[in-house]
Amino acid sequence: MDTPAKNTRPTNTARETAKTPEDLARLFVERANAKDADGLAALYEPDAVLAFPPGSTTVGREAIRAVCERLVEYATQPFAVEEPLPTVRYGDLALTSTKPADGTGGRVQVARRQPDGTWLRIIDRPEAAPKDA
Repeated sequence: MDTPAKNTRPTNTARETAKTPEDLARLFVERANAKDADGLAALYEPDAVLAFPPGSTTVGREAIRAVCERLVEYATQPFAVEEPLPTVRYGDLALTSTKPADGTGGRVQVARRQPDGTWLRIIDRPEAAPKDA
């Protein structure tokens, strides 16, 4: 009797990589909407820092993957690509940001160019702290 494949998600080798720091936001939305927590985590360096959930700091790709699993599991509506603000670059580092559609303040990320020329996030603050915090 044939059994269905356990994991039909793309492998890291099959996933698109970020050729520019700006690609990271689009890839995040695509993977979040595909409920691909592994693919979301692959957008971060192994020791990256994610300021999420609000008021918390998540360190390391494996911990970020766990947060992403919960994020996609409980998402009630599709994610949308938000309006990017100008990227600021310094050598192999880039500061990216977007205007959040949900009014949570500003989303900012620091990305680093990898030896192969692709980009990964090293610091990510997906939303500002609430105004009354």
